[in-house]
Amino acid sequence: MRAALRYQTALLVRSQRWLPPVILYAVFLGVGVQGGQPILDSLAYAAGGLLPVAGWLVRICVSNEPPTARSCSAAAIGAGRAHLASLLAALLTAAALGAAAVCVVTAISDATSTNARVPVERLPAGAAGFLAMLVSASLGTALGALASWPLLRSAGRAVPALLLGALFLLVTTGSPAKSVLTDLTTGSREGAVPAPLGALVAALALTAAALWGACALSSRRG
Repeated sequence: MRAALRYQTALLVRSQRWLPPVILYAVFLGVGVQGGQPILDSLAYAAGGLLPVAGWLVRICVSNEPPTARSCSAAAIGAGRAHLASLLAALLTAAALGAAAVCVVTAISDATSTNARVPVERLPAGAAGFLAMLVSASLGTALGALASWPLLRSAGRAVPALLLGALFLLVTTGSPAKSVLTDLTTGSREGAVPAPLGALVAALALTAAALWGACALSSRRG
């Protein structure tokens, strides 16, 4: 499994197909995050933008291999495990991208509340932001797994499903993504750093279920 994960990660890096989502995310941060803005608000903005990017990375990873190479990977370790390796490669890439964003946002943002009256500790705020990034990366991976092969083959259906799913997760009450963003923005207004562990646990559980379903289906269709 480790070898398959290394293979999928190397395949993603060499393909350079990761460049468009990463560049788009960098532009998204450049437009919405400016130096001197409240740190928790900026982290919430950055975490929200990571979710669809993670889904995009999944679509890239599951389609990187030509059919012949995918068949060889499936024959070597099983179709389900080969598919899981591609999904985990996307998840780790999204998490690394989120971690980099947290470092930049934490460094340039103002460590105060929204009204600039209450100081906010920078390192705990960065830790809360990293947890929020993990929530977004996990849910984006789950969404990408459900909006890609083997569930959706046509890009004409998969891309709208991915975008609408990301919007749904970000705005719907009860969604872990909505919960963690609300915690960050509320904490910014109050000058208190949240600890969104509940949202992270829920996101990981949903992601595990989505990845299990996608891998099980890939074994049947492989």
